[in-house]
Amino acid sequence: MLAIYQEANISRMKLLISNAQVCDLQSSFHGKTCDILLNDGKVEQIRLSTKKAFVSIKGLKTIDAKGQFVLPGLADIRADFCDPGYEHKETLSSGAAAALAGGFTDVALLPSTNPSRDTKIGVEYVLNQAVKLPIYLHPYGALSVNRDGKEMAELFDMKSAGAVGFTDGNRSVLSAGLLMRVLLYNKIFDGLTLVLPNDSSLSGAGLMHEGIQSTLLGLKGIPSIAEETIVHRDIEILKYTGGKLHFSALSSKGSVDLVRKAKKAGLQVSADVAFANLCFTEEQLAEYDSNFKLFPPIRGKADQKALWEGVQDGTIDAIVSNHQPQNKESKEVEFEYALPGMISLQTLLPILVQTKPSFVEMPNLIAALSKGPRKVLNLEPVQIEEGAKASICLFHPSKTWTFDTNFSKSENSPFLHQKITGKVCAVVCKDAVYQS
Repeated sequence: MLAIYQEANISRMKLLISNAQVCDLQSSFHGKTCDILLNDGKVEQIRLSTKKAFVSIKGLKTIDAKGQFVLPGLADIRADFCDPGYEHKETLSSGAAAALAGGFTDVALLPSTNPSRDTKIGVEYVLNQAVKLPIYLHPYGALSVNRDGKEMAELFDMKSAGAVGFTDGNRSVLSAGLLMRVLLYNKIFDGLTLVLPNDSSLSGAGLMHEGIQSTLLGLKGIPSIAEETIVHRDIEILKYTGGKLHFSALSSKGSVDLVRKAKKAGLQVSADVAFANLCFTEEQLAEYDSNFKLFPPIRGKADQKALWEGVQDGTIDAIVSNHQPQNKESKEVEFEYALPGMISLQTLLPILVQTKPSFVEMPNLIAALSKGPRKVLNLEPVQIEEGAKASICLFHPSKTWTFDTNFSKSENSPFLHQKITGKVCAVVCKDAVYQS
């Protein structure tokens, strides 16, 4: 397992990573097998791996990464750590541990807390707690007061306190007037608006994607048009207001097409997709497994293919975990009453690598998990290059392991106790190395 908070497995010293294959389109060493020397939180030196070793350095720790990819630390821009208010599902500490085990060094947190994170106090709480954690946490502020979609929250105060963007989390912005005001106001200080597109008057009490499978299972469906209608509306509002708009967790082919056109038109629009919508389709619900009851719902194969195409061509900027912990009482019930969500941070990377279609190139996949998310949130770039911040993930694509050690406080994952191919072997973050 990835040893966290155990001092014997944490090194604040010089580190040499040898024989690792660089997978980072931003790096001049991309595709090459290299030895990488880290020192004082920075990448001090990179050179091609040879039989000649680095000159002996006192206190040097070495990791032989033969057969492994060295990646920029992964960044997730859509996760729910439930803290404060729902600590029985997840805490900042347990969520950070799960993220670290999955190769993530940066995670942006939804404001779906109790109370909602709609003031600077909530933002400051996350940032103050994050200092003690092994990864970087980036809080969103709520777009509206109490996330009720009526009154704009104190956006400038939260931005000044360190909020990286504004969203109502798992609630869509149904009021076109509110979205227009938020976009206009955010332009004053270059703030980012994030929305989860869903017209609840169309999705109603739907339980899964509306299609043949929902009919066969006798479950109420959520039509793609419920998402696409809002994407179209919000793009039109963005044309009027200007500013920056990000669509969270797209799930349909029509939405991808709309975002692609908006980008070609020169609008400042970006988008992400949840890993589950890339890896699974509606067929997973044939056995009524509530772990696959998600929002947005996993849809059909045509939607899945379009989402992967969006990742490959850059229409979709980021792949997100959409990590949503639920306690057993919320999942181990009849499908109709189960709450949506899946924990995914620890298993995201290997499942993506194993299920990606052949037309999606590994470097593009990694870019959507590292470069793209940081660009969306205007975070400090991370790359495998000399002088860069030492934020690194080592990933072995063919090593197998069993998901028995779950760092999350919740267990709503279909992969728990299952054998998985592809393993995060080490993570470097905050001048410390964590090894499995």
